[in-house]
Amino acid sequence: MDEGVQDMIKIREAELQDTIIIARFNQAMAMETENKQLEEDTIQSGVARMITDNDLGFYLVALFDDEIAGCLAITREWSDWRNSLFWWIQSVYVAQEFRSKGVFSSLYQYVSDLAKNEEDVCGIRLYADKENERAIRTYLRLGMVETDYRVLEEEF
Repeated sequence: MDEGVQDMIKIREAELQDTIIIARFNQAMAMETENKQLEEDTIQSGVARMITDNDLGFYLVALFDDEIAGCLAITREWSDWRNSLFWWIQSVYVAQEFRSKGVFSSLYQYVSDLAKNEEDVCGIRLYADKENERAIRTYLRLGMVETDYRVLEEEF
């Protein structure tokens, strides 16, 4: 990747006026990865709630030539084993036209730098669909490692 292109990418915390584009990105991601249709009002309300309530986490957006090219969310998980927090990367999406231009790498580096400067953050985690080999290769290339854990859930 051309470093000059990556220098054009700016990262900032999401603002309330970014809600609609982030919600659309989440809808596109759900359709691409799980063939799942997210309800527009629910996802917009969920995004807006997290943007306005930092206790839930926060969103970051990547700007390419002042256009939002991608985003991700950070939520927190307490680890009593480490007496500190893991940051979970969630809701990752890069618009089609901005893929392979360093958008996610820039977002990840920003998160990593931010987390390393937080006294009570011990690491970064994310989960990926096991079929999303391209994303997994990217995460591994950025220095993440696969764990022995499997994600289980009960949805209500």
